[in-house]
Amino acid sequence: MFDAGPSRRPPAGTLAPAPAERKTEILTPTRESGTGARAALPASAAALPRLPRLRLLLGMFGPALVVSVAYVDPGNYATNMTAGSRYGPLLLWVVALANVLAMFIQYLACKTGVATGQDLPQLCRAHAPRNLNRFLWLQAEVVAMATELAEFVGGAVALHLLFGVPMLPAACLVAGCSLLLVLLAPEGRRRFNTVIAFLLLVILAGFVYQSLVSGSWSGALSGMRPRFADSQSILLTTGMVGATVMPHVIYLHSSLGRTRPGTRTTEKRRVLRAHRTAIVVALGLAGLVNASMLTIAASTLHGAGKTPETLETFHQGIGQALGPAAALAFALALLASGLASSGVGTFAGQIIMAGFLRRRVPITVRRLVTMAPPLIVLALGVDPTAALVLSQVVLSFGIPLALVPLLVLTARRSVMGDLVNRPVTTLAAALVTLLISGLNIFLVVRVISG
Repeated sequence: MFDAGPSRRPPAGTLAPAPAERKTEILTPTRESGTGARAALPASAAALPRLPRLRLLLGMFGPALVVSVAYVDPGNYATNMTAGSRYGPLLLWVVALANVLAMFIQYLACKTGVATGQDLPQLCRAHAPRNLNRFLWLQAEVVAMATELAEFVGGAVALHLLFGVPMLPAACLVAGCSLLLVLLAPEGRRRFNTVIAFLLLVILAGFVYQSLVSGSWSGALSGMRPRFADSQSILLTTGMVGATVMPHVIYLHSSLGRTRPGTRTTEKRRVLRAHRTAIVVALGLAGLVNASMLTIAASTLHGAGKTPETLETFHQGIGQALGPAAALAFALALLASGLASSGVGTFAGQIIMAGFLRRRVPITVRRLVTMAPPLIVLALGVDPTAALVLSQVVLSFGIPLALVPLLVLTARRSVMGDLVNRPVTTLAAALVTLLISGLNIFLVVRVISG
């Protein structure tokens, strides 16, 4: 499918040297080129000893953990803890369903990069009309800014809870820290993945501690039976399932999974299998965090009088029910979530512009531009919870515009080559796209109508 380069034949009468072992290369974005830094991997899976296979698998956990941060961002706190405090463990099955859908979508996004050597924005630029491509870029940038609004709000609320910092200065601190995170851990370097993994570990540890203190999983499995309580629980389910798709990490994961043009199909399949395992494990951990959010709220806040509606009241309720240590764990996990998801958002923004427009701006300039709208919203005194709702509404508009190109391109053999989706995979992807897009349209209509 790709040109591997010109053939170099030895002069007549001479013996050809033994061919060097071919290597497949995993591409991750770099500050210099925006196209990828290459980390060579051995070629033949059949000929590899056990250790290199393990190294390959471990190498795929970096991208998967980076992507999984988007599924434990501050927006998930609001929806999952509201579900638990209102309905107990009733909607735990929704968290499980949403997690499975997220794994499937991220697998398709990663598969796009592995099969084509290009990310989704680059493929949209290559296959979509110019005006459509520019529209897709513009909406992707707006969605990225809306995502940053949720991340700034979550991090700012955490700083306010921990240190009493006012919301607007706290949001500025979060923006500065996320920029420092990306600058200290340049794109394509292991340091970035390591820092993100550490923050994810803080989030996981915070909720594991709260779960142990509260005993939240006792009887929680009753929530795995699909059912609803009332029309409001259906609406909340819509928000929970609709929030499983983060358009910016679809673009990001397709970039982190890229392979070098000319890579053999057998090598691509081996890399894709490693990615798939890493996705299941990393998003499985994210699913555990989301389930813990719901079960903790169910065990400590459900039936305890007035239902909490904001991150501040969730923090207060956990502190009253479980003690100050649990409240501290909640605030620290929220801060780690805001910082990590904000850094990943900046990372994804670089890929969006580079892919759709083949343009790059200094990362500091990009951060200043994208942080301006969220800071303006907070400067106007908008309630943090209302700001979270606003960000989710804007995000909902971008979901179909990321899923539909992903569905169309992965179904084309001319694009994907031998890794084209099977008909059953395309059918499943179409159903998931219709389900999630429909739920988000429904959610937008209900929010706008009040």
